[in-house]
Amino acid sequence: MTVPESIKQEVLELRRQIEHHNRLYHTLNAPGIPDADYDSLLARLETLERQYNLLTPDSPTQRVGAEPLTQFNQVTHEVAMLSLDKVSSEQELIDFEARIMKRLNDQRQLEYSCEPKVDGVAVGLLYRDGILKRAATRGDGVIGEDITHNVRTIRTIPLRINTLPEHSLIEVRGEVFLGKKGFMRLNERAEKEGGKVFVNPRNTAAGAIRQLDSRNTANIPLQMYCYSIGVVQGIELPDKLSSVFGKLAEWGLPVNPEQRTEQGIAGCLKYCMQLLNKRNTLEYEIDGAVVKVDDLKAQNKLGQNTKSPRWAMAYKFPAEEKSTKVLDVEFQVGRTGTITPVARLEPVFVGGVTVSNTTLHNMNEIERLGLCIGDTVVIRRAGDVIPKVVKVINSKRSTKYEAVNIPEDCPACGSVIEKDGEVLYRCSAGITCPAQRKESIKHFASRMAMDIEGLGDKLVEILVEQNLIASVADIYELSTEKLSGLERMGLKSANNLIRAIEKSKDTSLQRFLLALGIREVGEATAAALVNHFGDLQLIQDASTEKLEKISDIGPIVAQHIHTFFANRQNQALIAKLQHSGVQWSKIDISADDKPLRGLTYVLTGTLGSIVRNEAKARLLLNGANVAGSVSSNTDVVVAGSGAGSKLKKAQELGIEVIDEEEFLTLLDTLNL
Repeated sequence: MTVPESIKQEVLELRRQIEHHNRLYHTLNAPGIPDADYDSLLARLETLERQYNLLTPDSPTQRVGAEPLTQFNQVTHEVAMLSLDKVSSEQELIDFEARIMKRLNDQRQLEYSCEPKVDGVAVGLLYRDGILKRAATRGDGVIGEDITHNVRTIRTIPLRINTLPEHSLIEVRGEVFLGKKGFMRLNERAEKEGGKVFVNPRNTAAGAIRQLDSRNTANIPLQMYCYSIGVVQGIELPDKLSSVFGKLAEWGLPVNPEQRTEQGIAGCLKYCMQLLNKRNTLEYEIDGAVVKVDDLKAQNKLGQNTKSPRWAMAYKFPAEEKSTKVLDVEFQVGRTGTITPVARLEPVFVGGVTVSNTTLHNMNEIERLGLCIGDTVVIRRAGDVIPKVVKVINSKRSTKYEAVNIPEDCPACGSVIEKDGEVLYRCSAGITCPAQRKESIKHFASRMAMDIEGLGDKLVEILVEQNLIASVADIYELSTEKLSGLERMGLKSANNLIRAIEKSKDTSLQRFLLALGIREVGEATAAALVNHFGDLQLIQDASTEKLEKISDIGPIVAQHIHTFFANRQNQALIAKLQHSGVQWSKIDISADDKPLRGLTYVLTGTLGSIVRNEAKARLLLNGANVAGSVSSNTDVVVAGSGAGSKLKKAQELGIEVIDEEEFLTLLDTLNL
C-alpha cells in the first residue's frame, strides 16, 4: 500500500503532540489540554496506524497491549550497573570526601551532585537513534532482565527522543518507583474490590516491573527519575553530572526536581539535613540521599571497586520517630489462640504512613516499657517495618492513666485464658473460638499461603459469621450461588472468587504446609521440611526425633509439628483438602540443580523490604544452607541496616557481603 505523504506527516505530528502532552501531564503535572481532547488525538493516531499499517514500536499507542511474555530474557549491560556504598553518620561522609581528596591528590573544594535516594527499582533505558530499544533491571550489575514491555507503560518515559542524532546510542539509568498517592489509590481500590492490599510502594513497584503481562503493569501508576548515564556513543555530553541532568530534562526524560549541586561535603551535609526535614512532604518514599562527585573527569579518575563507584555515596537516614498518645490497649486473639496486646494510638504520620495502632507483643514488653493507657509514647517506623513503641515519655504522663492488665477471659469467646510458658497467654477454647477460626482461615487464604485472591479479611469474617464456612476445607465447597447473595458481592465478584479458589488448588507443598497454620511453622520451617522430606506423607509420619534432625527445628517446634499431624481432626482436614483437588508437583529432593545448593548464607541486621523468615525460606528452597553465625564455612552474608558483629566478622574473614538491594535482586534473578 502506498501511503500518502500527508498521512505520514499527520501520524508524525500526532505522535509528537501526544508525547508532548504525556510529558506535560505525567512529568510536569501541568495538563495542556482536556482529557477528551487527548483521547481524540490518541484515537485518531490508532485509526491511521491501523488503516495504513504504520505501527512502530516507538508509537505512543504501543505503551500497552502486547501479548504476555512466557519468560524474561537476560540482558548483559554494556557498562556495569553498580550499587552504592552506604554510610549513616556525618563522620563517615566526611571520611568519604577525605578518601576522594587523597586519591585525586587535589585539596581544592569539590562540587557534588546531591539527590534523594528514591526507594524503588534500578532500571537502565537504552536509546538507539533516539528510540527506546530496551529497558533492563540492574540484576547482579552485569546481567539483568529485559523489561521493555513493562517500561513502555510508564508514561513519564519517552518512547522516542527526536533531538538525539542518528547513529547514536545512550543508556539512561534511573529509579522506577510508585508514589505515595498512587500507592494509596491502589489499596483503596483493592479494599473496595476485595482484592489483595499491597504492603509498601517499593515492593509493589518491584512486582509490577517484573510482570510477564504488561497489562498488569499498566494498572500500576509507576514513575521514574533518571540519575546517571551508562554507555554513550555519538552524543557529546557536558563535563558535569549536574549539567547532564539538565540535558536529560531537555530530552524529555524525568529528573528529580530535588537534585542540587553543593560545595564541599559541608554543603552535602546541609542538603541531607534539609531533605530529611522535608522527607514526609515528598510524594515518594526515600531512605536517604545520594552524594556524587559532580565532575565527570574526576569520576573517571576515581574509578570503582568491584561493586561500587568510589565517587558516590548513599547517606542513609535514620528510622523515623514521632510521639503520640496511647488511647487504649486491646487484646487480640491469633489463629493459635495467642492473646496479643495492641495499642490504639492517636493517629500519627510516621515512616510514610499514618499509624493508629501497633502491637505491644506481650505483657513482658508492656512491663519493660512501663506503659499505661493515656501515656505519650515514641513510635518508630523504618520502611515497611511494623511500627514499634520505643519508649514512654514519663514527663508527659498525666494523672489520667490506667494500668494494663491481661483479661481473665478470651475477648472473642469468653473462655478462660491460660498462661503458656513465661510470656504468652492463650485462649483455652481452640478452634471453637470464633476468632481463632477466622484467623486460621485468613491465614490459609493469605498471599504467602494458598494465595486466594479476593478472599480478604472482611469477607472471611462475613462467611464465618453467616455459617457459610467453619473450616478451611469449606472454602472449596463455596459456590457462586452461595456467594452472590452476600452484601456487596455481585455475580461478577462471586465468579472471580470461585475462579481464584479453583486456581489455588494448584499450589506447592511449602505453601500448603504454611497454610495449615501449624504453631511456629513459618515460611522458613515449611521450606526446611520440604527440602528434607519432599513428601507430605513422610512429614506426617515423622517422629519428633526425625524432625529435630532438621536444621533450625528444635524440640519445641518438632513437638508442635508432630502433635499437629497426629491429631485425627487435622488428618481428616488434610484428606478433605486433597479430596477437594488441592495438589502440588512431586518433589525430587535428590535433585542437584538448585542454583544455591552448597552455599551457606547468613542473614544479619534489619531487612526493610522482606520478612526475615521469608528471606530464609526462599534461600532454602533454592538449595542454600542458612546459618545463624559467621564462620569460615560461610559463603555470603546478607547485611541489612544496623548489621553489627556478624558483618564485622565477615569483613575480617573476607567473606562476600551483599546489602538488601543486592539480595532482593538475587531473589528476582532466581525468579521465585
